[in-house]
Amino acid sequence: MTKKVIAFQGRPGAYSDLACRTAKPGWQTLPCKTFAEAIEAVHKGDAELAMLACENSLAGRVPDIHSLLPNSGLYIVGEHFQRVEHCLLGVPGTRIEDVKRVHTHPVAMGQISTLLKTHNFTPVVEFDTAGAAELVALWKKPEEAAVASELAGQLNGLQILQRNVEDAKHNTTRFYIASRSEQRPSPGTPDNMTTVIFSVKNIPGALYKVLGGFATSGVNMTRLESYMTGGSFAATRFLLDVEGHPEDAPLGKALAELDFFSENAKILGVYKQSPFRRQMSGRPPEEPSSGCADAIAG
Repeated sequence: MTKKVIAFQGRPGAYSDLACRTAKPGWQTLPCKTFAEAIEAVHKGDAELAMLACENSLAGRVPDIHSLLPNSGLYIVGEHFQRVEHCLLGVPGTRIEDVKRVHTHPVAMGQISTLLKTHNFTPVVEFDTAGAAELVALWKKPEEAAVASELAGQLNGLQILQRNVEDAKHNTTRFYIASRSEQRPSPGTPDNMTTVIFSVKNIPGALYKVLGGFATSGVNMTRLESYMTGGSFAATRFLLDVEGHPEDAPLGKALAELDFFSENAKILGVYKQSPFRRQMSGRPPEEPSSGCADAIAG
């Protein structure tokens, strides 16, 4: 049987590749140069799903997603949280005292300051973490090391010199999982998320009125991001993640109020929450409502 395919942005062994393998065990992963190529792979039928990084606990949002997702024609059908665990990687036989230079992505470089200071390594910025691992494997020099995922080390035949070299142990990236078709859970099922994008008029109190419905309806808002569109400082778009299902009364009422006070509101996806979300909040899973159908699997 042909394996199902999930596309991601990055080189083989990137954290997005690891996220794909963790979220969809047994699926074939398809590396793409850009987010746009990963989205196009789903449209063309080269992949069933795309794993799209949207925010990181240290670096914040991933800007490209705001502009690409609304017009992509894809639906968010799931979310995945991937812990970022950096490994110091070298060619087989390398000792940590042999290393002189460390190669990695600029964001990752900013997350390993303790490692660099402790060993007095010279930092060398590369285009991504997995690409840095590929270069070190190609050079075959013990003085050159990479900081990347364990998976990148395995794929490139590198040795782990030290695990978890990141400064912050909570470093986590959140991903949207996107598909050509909607896979909404049934109304009334627990632990749902809804992602909405909308615009507000450039008038006093516009955002307050748009968001007021969520507070009065008791809907928990987990993410609100603003960004400019069309090069205008007066045209602000917002991306919103909230808990709940649009066909359930609380969120349905809040979205109706949002639609009244906003412009161009669009639901990008309704999907099951990742178990990681409730684990990090310390909340137990919700109990399903009486007589509800099972949610559609992502």
